[in-house]
Amino acid sequence: MKKNLAAAAVLCAFVAPAMAQSSVTLYGLVDEGINYTNNAKGQKAYQMESGYLAGSRWGLKGTEDLGGGYKATFQLENGFDLNTGRLGQGGLEFGRQAYVGIVNDQFGSVTFGRQYDSVVDYFAQTTVTGNWGGYIFAHPYDNDNATNTFRVNNTVKYTSPTIAGLKFGGTYSFSNDTNFANNRQYSVGAQYTLGGLLVAASYLQANNPSATATGAINNGGDENFVGQRLRIFGAGVNYTVGLATLGFAYSNTHVGQPVSSGYVGAITPTVGTLSSLRFQNFEVNGRYQFTPAFSLGAVYTYTRASFNTSASNTHPVYHQGGLMLDYLLSKRTDVYLQAAYQHAGGDKNGSVLDFAYVPGAADVSSSSNQVLVRAAIMHKF
Repeated sequence: MKKNLAAAAVLCAFVAPAMAQSSVTLYGLVDEGINYTNNAKGQKAYQMESGYLAGSRWGLKGTEDLGGGYKATFQLENGFDLNTGRLGQGGLEFGRQAYVGIVNDQFGSVTFGRQYDSVVDYFAQTTVTGNWGGYIFAHPYDNDNATNTFRVNNTVKYTSPTIAGLKFGGTYSFSNDTNFANNRQYSVGAQYTLGGLLVAASYLQANNPSATATGAINNGGDENFVGQRLRIFGAGVNYTVGLATLGFAYSNTHVGQPVSSGYVGAITPTVGTLSSLRFQNFEVNGRYQFTPAFSLGAVYTYTRASFNTSASNTHPVYHQGGLMLDYLLSKRTDVYLQAAYQHAGGDKNGSVLDFAYVPGAADVSSSSNQVLVRAAIMHKF
């Protein structure tokens, strides 16, 4: 017995230091609510929907100290629908994130796997949809990916440390195809903070997004636009003074030879062949923290599109506004109420884009106007 106890003590002496140098965390979030859409193909719709303010998820993340200032890091994050139990992101087991890499506090980190692009990492934080408002305040069809409609596969990412308020990084996503550029992606971004000021900018390009099932952007279920080329540029600024935060964001999205949208399906004009599609988004937002538990936010976005076909060039416009009330029941649980309104105006182009569609609504409106209202609860663990 004494020999066994001695052996156990020696084993613990070796294991304990190893365990002390590494950590694994289980975490998650559930977001559940009731949605009302005033016009979904001419009908009212009441729905129970999951993951609008933030996608419902669970995940594992951890680090191991390698010595010399280096750490190994990993993160596996699953997205799911709380109402049905189905996997999110097109049915992927770890569709939100799945990566491994090396971190150094002085030199930054390099990670490999399925990850966020630089638009999401930097620019999106200056928008309402990528910051405090979530899904329903996304720019039309989430054309700039600020609400993270897609992640990027096969990705190498570099993220710098924060140096005098400046942080920057970039991604490159392999196509994993014999045609090297077929469904690849690359992006860069930077962010600067000073006191209550946040300034950020990003650029992304994807060649033949969703052209293949194993490339940078998934083929179905995890995409915003399918086309020959997707280019996104975004820049924005937020400023917090006292209890108020004000922001402005601009983004420019160009889709070459577009075929479809992940939100509204095929984009087929009644006359001519669609050659390119461009969106310019101008967003103004604000939020006021009345008490530590209660806040009110508002946003207005003006979007001008260029719908270019072999027959004509038209310019649809979209006016979208929204309000959000949020109340914290505790540090981990809050209830919220959101409302969004969209008006589709300007030139008609003879496609589904002539009709209003608030992201997350039950369906495309049968008119140029649509309202979506959501009441929900969110809990983090």
